[in-house]
Amino acid sequence: MEPRIDARASKVAMNVVKHLVAADKVLHDSALPAATQELVKIRASQVNGCGFCLDMHVKDAAAAGEDPVRLAMVAAWREATVFTDAERAALELTEQGTRLADAAGGVPDEVWADAAKHYDDDQLAALVSLIALINAFNRMNVMIQTPAGNYQPGQFG
Repeated sequence: MEPRIDARASKVAMNVVKHLVAADKVLHDSALPAATQELVKIRASQVNGCGFCLDMHVKDAAAAGEDPVRLAMVAAWREATVFTDAERAALELTEQGTRLADAAGGVPDEVWADAAKHYDDDQLAALVSLIALINAFNRMNVMIQTPAGNYQPGQFG
């Protein structure tokens, strides 16, 4: 697959990406656990069909020591026993926040309440921001058809 445009050659695209990366740095430095952050990025990327982001975040999580079984089970997290209750709440919020168009009423109150049982307000703010951010990255990469499979852990950082 060839990308529709070379985002790296576009001043506008690179300017936007620079700001998205800066927002990601803020979230990386937040109190939201790093493992949860990667699981959220992986699940949203699966839902959105973003091969580039999926390639990146699975490889980054593996390089950071994430258990391969957990990485393999993200797509079936509801049936998997390898995630904590807090991670499960974050994954549910990720799916609901990613599939907003599928739910006329937005994120259900019970999904929010479950997440709020496990995360304080700053962590919830980070979680919501992370879900929004990975969705922005996913949508950009899916629209321009960024190829997947060649990412090397840490190549952008």
